Amino acid sequence: MAETPKYDVVIIGSGPGGYVAAIRAGQLGLKTAIVEKDDKFGGTCLHVGCIPTKALLLNAEVYDYFKHAKEYGIVCKEFSIDWAAIQARKAKVVTKLAKGIEFLFKKNKVESIQGYGRLSGPGRITVTDAKGQTREIQAQKIVLATGSEAKTFPGFEPDGKTILTNKEILALKAIPGSMVIMGAGAVGVEFASIFHRFGTKVTILEMLPRAVPLEDEEISAELEKSFRRQGIAIETQAKVEKATKTANGVAVSYTGADGKSQAIESETLLVAVGRSPNTQDVGLEKTRVKLERGFVRVDPYMQTDEPGVYAVGDIVANSPLLAHVGSMEGIVAVTHAAGKPVEPINYTQVPNCTYCEPEISSVGLTERQAREAGHKVRAGKFPFAGNSKAGILGAREGFVKMVCDEKYGEILGVHMIGPRVTEMIAEAAVAMRLEGTVEDLAHTIHPHPTLTEAMMEAAHAAHDRAIHA
Repeated sequence: MAETPKYDVVIIGSGPGGYVAAIRAGQLGLKTAIVEKDDKFGGTCLHVGCIPTKALLLNAEVYDYFKHAKEYGIVCKEFSIDWAAIQARKAKVVTKLAKGIEFLFKKNKVESIQGYGRLSGPGRITVTDAKGQTREIQAQKIVLATGSEAKTFPGFEPDGKTILTNKEILALKAIPGSMVIMGAGAVGVEFASIFHRFGTKVTILEMLPRAVPLEDEEISAELEKSFRRQGIAIETQAKVEKATKTANGVAVSYTGADGKSQAIESETLLVAVGRSPNTQDVGLEKTRVKLERGFVRVDPYMQTDEPGVYAVGDIVANSPLLAHVGSMEGIVAVTHAAGKPVEPINYTQVPNCTYCEPEISSVGLTERQAREAGHKVRAGKFPFAGNSKAGILGAREGFVKMVCDEKYGEILGVHMIGPRVTEMIAEAAVAMRLEGTVEDLAHTIHPHPTLTEAMMEAAHAAHDRAIHA
């Protein structure tokens, strides 16, 4: 009988939390294995999330430039969409990045094991392969990184053609003529931006009072205004009740903000109402791991209540479901598992990015949250209409908003909507981590002409001294 393989650490799941944890464990000299149920590495983010959607967003942006080429002095007499080529480029980007993960595993001596991993006892994992054959491996430490799936409801099950989640929409064979999107969170507004620019008639139905409800209220209002200006219909306080398939697609019944029942017909319906953690059928019932609404409870070092078992990524309770957060949680978990000093994550300083058009990014407290926390608040706001680089790009809508404490100027939160702001938010995150003040940012010389000057101007605006507004 073959001896049971033994490792210092085994990670279950190869999404951003899992594969980064595995690489760092290898760098720390731990004998490491990663268990992945699919035939490719990278998880939701790489294959049906962050990466393919951003690839499509770039295609949509390029197509938008062609539609407005005359404004840039370029004559385009003939141009059209080749959807198959767009999908092929998306797949090429994803495949290359997946192979990059394989290379990094080999470089860092991480053993990859194909199959479905379940906890089967203290320090033990049972792996079931595609043929149903099982084997057991042992580990001193185990990291659960099993990720999440799109939430679905009875009557709204995806069929791959009419009713869709983030998975099925990425595999569409053609651009639909119309689409209803259920939910105005990050997933909903990103796909709205993609398909609207490709020519789809898009309607968003959001149950809450505003779009992107986790963002600052002024950001939500600006996005809704921009979407309506672009021609994207959006209804808030709209509760979707039923989806009925028709000969031409789907009829969506909902109750509007006025309390009246309404219906809208569309070729497709995208269900974008959040994520559910993959914590079922992974063997947790045999452990002391505690769950909150299906999510795993952990301590600051990502340890669960089961000795030797850690959890990272989308399955962690009260952790934002963001790839970059999962990656850092993976680093914290395996560094702690290796007995090395490591700093826990400060979740108040996590940057959030939404890649709709216009883009949104934020870090820290909203103005409302800061006031509710008892701060005396000053808020500086600078519009991209006053930024020279935004004018060059032809993208002058939106603003940077900086929330700070009145007494010492401590930066409590930064919120942006506008051109390429997802590339700007890291500056705010660094400033907050270093306990910077609005004066620090205001007196940091920013290069001209750049979009980042809007950050400096917003810092000046906190004291009513913005130069270009």
